Amino acid sequence: MNTNRISLIDGLRGFSLLGILLANLLIFQYGMFGKDEIAFYDLPGWDMAGYYFMEIFVETSFMPIFSFIFGYSLILMVHKLQEKQLPVKRYFFRRFLALMVFGLLHMYFIWDGDILFAYGSLGIILLMYLKRKPKTLLVWFIILASINFLFGFGGTAEESDLLYSKETITAFLQESTVIFQNGSYSEITDHRLNDTPMELSDGEMIAIMILAPFTIMPMFLLGMYAAHRKWLLKPQYFKKMALLLIPIGLLLKISPYFISIVDFSMTGGSVLALGYVFLFSHFYQKWNQHHVIKAFEKFGKLSLTNYILQSIIFTLIFYGYGLGLFAKLGVWAAALIGIVIYTLQVVFSNWYMNHFKQGPLERIIRMVVYWSFKSKPKEKKPVELVEEHG
Repeated sequence: MNTNRISLIDGLRGFSLLGILLANLLIFQYGMFGKDEIAFYDLPGWDMAGYYFMEIFVETSFMPIFSFIFGYSLILMVHKLQEKQLPVKRYFFRRFLALMVFGLLHMYFIWDGDILFAYGSLGIILLMYLKRKPKTLLVWFIILASINFLFGFGGTAEESDLLYSKETITAFLQESTVIFQNGSYSEITDHRLNDTPMELSDGEMIAIMILAPFTIMPMFLLGMYAAHRKWLLKPQYFKKMALLLIPIGLLLKISPYFISIVDFSMTGGSVLALGYVFLFSHFYQKWNQHHVIKAFEKFGKLSLTNYILQSIIFTLIFYGYGLGLFAKLGVWAAALIGIVIYTLQVVFSNWYMNHFKQGPLERIIRMVVYWSFKSKPKEKKPVELVEEHG
């Protein structure tokens, strides 16, 4: 049962990374700011339909799955470390610090849509919750999720107007399109790291950077609570919860399209994500030996390596130092290429895991965590031996 549970988590991780890739393709192709100003690119109707499909069914609904699994896995790893009598917080601190370093390197040298730094930072905060009771985790989840929900009142109110003027963003997107399509590696990197259309003070920017991670923290806490309550070991509830949560999540996500004074898309994204978790778990219980399910599982085992590899591949496809297809393909064509690349990564992951026990980047993380080139805990000397040479 334990092996099946771990395999389900790997499968969920791989499934979430497919959705994250599809959402990220909007950023790869239109930029961090361009994806929210899609009218600038004057897309045809078919691609606009694809854009709204991604907005409703994909964007903000797969990152929370990864957050949930991150929290769930955290508790399982705590139990594993405790069984081996290893120092839990010390090992986790090294792990999260390594994730932050990977995130900074990824952000600086490859792509600015990084999630690793935020996850590493939040992981360090979550160290405070490792020994908390499940009830405490649930209370904190409810508090933070309620705050996020309350932010939905007031609607969108053209929030972008608070960040930049129409003239500023138009000029910025015009410049970005030229640079991303034709620029060299150094020109694109400089633009990514230093140019922004946002017209905020340093204090406002710092406030946003501090508060932003807490918008995704509820799903981490819920994942930790779910691990304590063994949610993924209760298949009798999977289908029922999926049928309940997916419609509610979709209704919340489309709220700003019909009611201008509210925008519950952030909360809706998390609810929909949880529905997807139960839906995938339901199918996993029924067809866990099917090659499609196994494909997600293999991908999930190499999640860090595959995630970084995706950034390298798609920046080479869309940026000027590669094929320079930035803003040229359209939403559906980019999604199709994304699925093809993902499938190739699944094939690679399957081959790799048949020859090696862990991915190259996963091995580096474990080396840091266990402070060992063997990427595994150092064996303790027998008590008798310690006493004899004491």
